[in-house]
Amino acid sequence: MKKRYLVILLCLACSVSFAQRRKTTTRKKKPVATAQATPQTSLAGASETNTAGVAPIDTGRKPFDRPLDGYYKKNNILSARVTPYANLREADVMFAKRVWREIDVREKMNQYLASPKQRLIDVLMAAIDAGELTAYDPTASKDDPNGDSFSKPLSAAQARGKMADSAVVDKFDQDGNKIGSVVQAGEFNPDSIVKFRIKEDWVFDKQRSIFEPRIIGIAPLIKPKAAGLDLDYQPVFWIYFPEARPILATKEAVSRNNDATGLSFDDCFVKRLFASYIVKESNDRDERIRDYAQGIDKLYESERIKKNLLDWELNLWEY
Repeated sequence: MKKRYLVILLCLACSVSFAQRRKTTTRKKKPVATAQATPQTSLAGASETNTAGVAPIDTGRKPFDRPLDGYYKKNNILSARVTPYANLREADVMFAKRVWREIDVREKMNQYLASPKQRLIDVLMAAIDAGELTAYDPTASKDDPNGDSFSKPLSAAQARGKMADSAVVDKFDQDGNKIGSVVQAGEFNPDSIVKFRIKEDWVFDKQRSIFEPRIIGIAPLIKPKAAGLDLDYQPVFWIYFPEARPILATKEAVSRNNDATGLSFDDCFVKRLFASYIVKESNDRDERIRDYAQGIDKLYESERIKKNLLDWELNLWEY
């Protein structure tokens, strides 16, 4: 009997100690304020609760989820990387010739460069505005006679200002008398860019036995407007082509015949998928073709230079 009494006492002591511990761990409730809040304080409290992360009222509208325009997503062109050129040493260069050529986007083979879906000039201007590309001033100087040595960078605003068409606006006084004129810049029209100039080197690498062209720079051309004068196309700015390749590699070129070519602008330039004509080759007098040929003779001279470049490689392998 004594053992039973001891067990009962121990059980009672354990239950009492457990109840005391439970009381100490429970939190005390905060007293509820009985004062009535004013309208200003209630509004302030409501704003604080809204900014504190309370879920907004459900209006029944779901967030817009744009459907896929097609049955597959074009991810390959967006994640494309530039295929680097092979390393070229000066000791391996057996022959080199610098050539300037022009691309007319109005030609049938070059119309993809001016497609409204994706224009080349729009890609370049967007990259310049975003700070991804640097535009260089084409103005000739003592250190840069041709203006294409990438010696003077331009800001994005300066580059876009050169693209805008300018017009002469007359100024009048209160009596309607003309007192002068001012040149005002208009809006940029991407369709006004119909030509691009390319600067490239034709190099023969004796280490790999390859004769290949490598583009150095590209420049959009505009035709300046002057009263009574027929001026030739002039470069607006120069773009360093190796810097532009990572951007051009992610921009798909629009094809006339196939929507699934997967070709980027970089592919079109590297694979020479464009038609062009030569306007200058490096020479001791630094002359352009138009300096010594006129009319249709300029086209004949361009074809002659092109043929000489191709014949040089063919003659190299004669035995």
